[in-house]
Parts: sequence; structure tokens; C-alpha cells
Amino acid sequence: MEIEVLNQSRLAFAQRKDKSTKRIIICAGTGCIANGSMKVYDAIKAILIEKKLAADIVLDTHDDREHVDIAGSGCQGFCQMGPLVTIEPEGIMYVKVHAEDAREIVEKTIENNQVIDRLSYREPGSGITHPLRKDMDFYRLQHRFALSLCGLINPEDIDEYIYNEGYKAAALCFRELNPDQICKLIKDSGLKGRGGGGFLTGLKWELTLAQKNPKKYIICNGDEGDPGAFMDRSVMEGNPHAVIEGMMIAARAIGADEGVVYVRAEYPLAVKRMRHAVKDAMEKGILGKNVLGSGQALTISIMEGAGAFVCGEETALMSSVMGRRGMPTPKPPFPAEKGLRGKPTVINNVETLATVPRIILLGPDEYKKIGTAKSAGTKTFALTGHVVNTGLIEVPFGTTLREIVFHIGGGVCGPDGVVDNSRLKVVQIGGPSGGTLTTEHLDLPLDFDSLKSIGAMVGSGGLVVMNTDTCVVKNVAKYFMQFTQRESCGKCLPCREGTRQILALLDDIVQGRGTLQTITDLEELADAVRKTALCGLGKTAPNPVLSTLRYFRDEYIAHVVDKCCPAGQCEALTPPAIDPTRCIGCGACLRKCPVGAISGEKKKPYQIDVNACIRCGTCATVCKFQAITGVNA
Repeated sequence: MEIEVLNQSRLAFAQRKDKSTKRIIICAGTGCIANGSMKVYDAIKAILIEKKLAADIVLDTHDDREHVDIAGSGCQGFCQMGPLVTIEPEGIMYVKVHAEDAREIVEKTIENNQVIDRLSYREPGSGITHPLRKDMDFYRLQHRFALSLCGLINPEDIDEYIYNEGYKAAALCFRELNPDQICKLIKDSGLKGRGGGGFLTGLKWELTLAQKNPKKYIICNGDEGDPGAFMDRSVMEGNPHAVIEGMMIAARAIGADEGVVYVRAEYPLAVKRMRHAVKDAMEKGILGKNVLGSGQALTISIMEGAGAFVCGEETALMSSVMGRRGMPTPKPPFPAEKGLRGKPTVINNVETLATVPRIILLGPDEYKKIGTAKSAGTKTFALTGHVVNTGLIEVPFGTTLREIVFHIGGGVCGPDGVVDNSRLKVVQIGGPSGGTLTTEHLDLPLDFDSLKSIGAMVGSGGLVVMNTDTCVVKNVAKYFMQFTQRESCGKCLPCREGTRQILALLDDIVQGRGTLQTITDLEELADAVRKTALCGLGKTAPNPVLSTLRYFRDEYIAHVVDKCCPAGQCEALTPPAIDPTRCIGCGACLRKCPVGAISGEKKKPYQIDVNACIRCGTCATVCKFQAITGVNA
């Protein structure tokens, strides 16, 4: 199978690649850009040009000088250590790079092959330095499948994507395989939707293919709204062509000639790169009226969502695409029968679609060797919270929480950054729709079925690690309920009013007004919302409450019976105090206290009279040593 446009692109990039003996890849994902990575890019490029090393200014390919290519990539994953600079072919990765480091990188590493120790990653605790990316536990223990090219290629260079077997799977599907064969391949692979539902992707395609309607749609759901989640954003920013190729294969499988990528407006870089990728694919004839010379048509458009969390639900998403208010509708009919504009529609998540091309090339049997028997493949997670190494990771299903948090994540830490795994308290998985994992789940293989059995879910892939300083009532249950209540579309009573009342009950508990009856009412109401809400988001909204009640009921009881917050996070239940290990006796708090509740001798720890204190927070505001607890600064 030889397709001229793909061959030309492959050769064009190969010629550019052959001109360069080294390549500098600067992370240009949203996180690193926010930390100044484009200043690093500009500084390094300026020095390469000054030294006549830049590959794009060398005209004579027989020049024996070293030619260096420089490129911006998507997210390289290790967000905690950004801005990141990778140097190929050695695989050297420098962390927390600044523009001021540019000349040293060029003169030492590029010109003289020397590793810069101070810019290399240093393991927390042991202090061992790892200059090579492949030696870092953060990368070494992952299995990057959907993310295989993210962070390694220029996402705005279609030729580079094609050079790395890009659009090869799409060409195979459009020119050699029929829709039934494609659906069977994906169904046999065991690929399940990565957006949270976990429905078999191939089966969804088969159901849509069976509909006798000449007009069908494929929609990519890029409306990633979970707090702390950035998996889909990173894929769209780092490898947009993989998403487009996955959409092409899905369109061929169901008989669609039109596709829509729905991206939340808060992702401007993802929107920009997806639009750029569609434009390039159209210009090369990969999309359009004659896809890859197959005689079949497919157009793809990019639509920005308004940032409503409920638009992650497929019927609400379709309403938004049609210019209506994003609100869910009852099922059936399902989108496969009657979807966008009343036509059969497949809606797949970004990660799901980005995985499809590699499955086609690898084959379903090889793909099923990754993961578990009932959850094939890998899953990306946004690892955040009280963990040393935060960032974007990808692991096979069946990987344990212990492996992710203690090894890939580098361990649990507090505000001081000191690693202490004994401080692990809870991990929230699946965002506002998910559940809590505890230390008793450290060796639980994470997959669709195992998580469902304990009242949690994979969800879209948020993974928030929290230490013993966390109050599960305030920092988990109330936090996520505030989010879902605020994001409720208001269409159905259980979600609109139920989440509001759940939030009120949680507020009573953290403010010291709760009783044992409050806990009973909370549990009953959460269960009622779970059973009666209209859409999947409403039904899963109470999950963080029910999950924390299941595993941390004692902490709820402490709030309502003992009127104390074990974690010391609920101000109304925490007596104001001055930490004697932090207080130096400067007297600032004593001088500013409006009611004279603070006493003591200068240069010795002061004390607060709990009965006199009005909790105004003035003392905490003026204290430079964070010695005041139990009041808000």
C-alpha cells in the first residue's frame, strides 16, 4: 500500500532529520509554557543561530559542521519539573530550565557532549542524579501507548507525524478494510471508552453502523472538566493528528462523512493545535472530498464549548453542538440511533480515539496483552496533590495504587516536600464522579471492574493524592459537591435541589452544627440522588460523599459527636492556638489582637485565650511564621 502524499511527507521529514546530528525538544505544553518554556526556546534558538548550528539555516547538507534541530513539543508529562528540555538522540532531559541556562546547554551538551549535573533530575530522598529520561522512575515505570509520541514530536508538523507511521492505519482502513472488519478489530481488542463510561468502543461502532441512515456523525469529546484533570488536553496539544486519525477510522467504521471535535474554550492551545492539524490534513488530501484517494469524503470541524461540566455528558454535548443550551436528554434513544441533528452518532473520548490507530497497526491480540483480561490496554492519569512527582502518566490497567503513588509519583509528601509514605490518607480517583481509595487499596489492581467493586470508577483519569492533613469531609466530600452543585445544569430536580441540600448538610457538619441524624440524612439523600438523577453526571455526583462515608465514617462522627476535625482543617471545630515550635515571641499578634486574647512574654511562645478569641483572623494575618492555627488568615 503506497500513498504518494504520505510518502512525500515521510521523505520530506527524513531529509530534514538527516541534516541534524542532534535535536533539542522544548516542552511547549500548557504547563511548561506557563513556567516560561517559550523563553527557553527563544534563548536556545538565538544561540544556535549565533553559532551557525541551527539546522534550518544550514543550506549545504554536505557541511561537516554539527547541525542542530530545535522543536517545541506537547506535554512531556513531568509537569512537576518543568520547563523540560530533552536532547536527542542521547535522551538527556533537563528539568526546571530557565532562559539563562540556554548558553550552557548549547556550549556544554550540544557542542561538547557534557551533561550538566545541576539541570539533571535528582531523586528525592536518595539524591541520585539521572540525566537520562529512560532512567527516571517517573518514565521508566510507565507504559506510554496513547502518549507514545506526546512530548517527542512537534505537534504542528504533520510531516513528522506521518514519518512516525502517522495516517498509515487510516489509509489501511479507507483503502483495504471494510466497516465490518474495522468494527470487529476494535471490538476484539477489548478497547473500552476512556471518558469514564467504559463501554466497549467496537460495540458502540457496530450499533451505529447497523443504522440504515445515509448521514452519520463522529464526535470527539474533548470537554474535559474534572478538577485537576488534563489528560485529554495534553493529548490534543501533544499529538493532535492521532486524534484526527482515530476519528477518521471511526468515521470509516460507521459510515460517517462529518466529524466534530468539541473542545472546552479553556483549552486555547489545544483548540489552536487541533485546528492547525485539521487544516494541514485538508491541504494534503488526508481529509476532504477524497480521503487518501479512496473516493470517500470526511470533513472535521473544531467547536469550542462554553466550559459547562455537564457538556461532558454526550446528549448535553450534542445539544451544545447544535447551538442549544447544554442539557442532557433521557435515553433511549441512544446517540447510535438518534444523535446529532437526529442522525446516528458515535461520541468517543480524546484518549480513546488517539489509541485506535495504534491498535489497528499492532493488532487486537497484541493489544490485549497489555492490561488485564477485562480491561485491555493502558490508561492515562493526571497525578496531582500531595505527591512528589505530579504530572501526566500512562500505565497498563492492573497497575496498583502503590506503584503509581510510591514509585512513579515518588512518594507522599507534605508542604515541606519531605517524603513520608506513612502520611498517605486518601486518593480521589475519577474526579467529582469518582470515589476514594485508601491505604487498604494500595495493592488493588486498578481497572474498570476492581474499582467498580469498591464504589469507585476509573472516570476520565484524575488521580488526586491527599495526605493526613486532609479532612475528608471538607477537602473531599464538600469540595467536590461544591463543584458538581455549581455545575448542575438544573434540568432535573434530584440533581438541582439534591446536590444543594447535600452541600448544606456537609456545611452543617464542618461548621459544627451537625448531629448523627445529619449523617443519616446525608447518606439517604445522596443515595436518592444517585438513583433518580436524569443523567450520568447527576447519578455519580454523590459518589465522593458515599465513598468517604464508607471508608471514613469515624471522621464524620468525630465532627458531629466530638465536635472536632481530626485533620485540623475545619476552623469552626479547631480551637485557635499558637504553635510553640514556630512562635518566636515577636509580639506582632499580641499587638494586633482587637480583643486582647493573646498573652505571653517577648521572645517566648505566646498563648491564645480560647474563650476570649473571636476568630477574626488578624493574628494569623500578621504572623510571618505561620504559627497560628484554628483561624483563617
